[in-house]
Amino acid sequence: MAGLDAALTGVVSWLRDNLMVDTVRITRPVTGDPVLDPETGRLTHPEPVLIYEGVGAVIAAGAPGGISSLPSATLPWTEETMSPARLFTPLEAPIAARDDLVTVVTVHNPANTALIGRTWFCQDPGRASTVEVVRVTPMDMKQAARTQGGS
Repeated sequence: MAGLDAALTGVVSWLRDNLMVDTVRITRPVTGDPVLDPETGRLTHPEPVLIYEGVGAVIAAGAPGGISSLPSATLPWTEETMSPARLFTPLEAPIAARDDLVTVVTVHNPANTALIGRTWFCQDPGRASTVEVVRVTPMDMKQAARTQGGS
């Protein structure tokens, strides 16, 4: 398949130049107990490990859906929705692991800042295939905590 890989180099370049135009950060949460900071007297959690920061794209993978319960402020649980997306990164980027966090750091269009600061959970490691032009990682958006009353 080396011939096919060589034939696809133009596609790889086109995707990098025209689609993966934002900056994304992949971090891995650190497990373990918090540590006492003797100067402040507060417990601090270890900083997440930076896995990758560089060019990428977040592509919505369909309409939000999958509500698992009816929304109601009187219920003892909140509804959960799925907001599936795909992360595109260059093949030379490290493979994200399940539960890594992806955040959009900068966007190519300063007038469209809706992606900045949003965070997604990686649902699985980056996909692998015999023929690849971009690394694809399935994700789900990390939902913001609801306030009392469901607003």
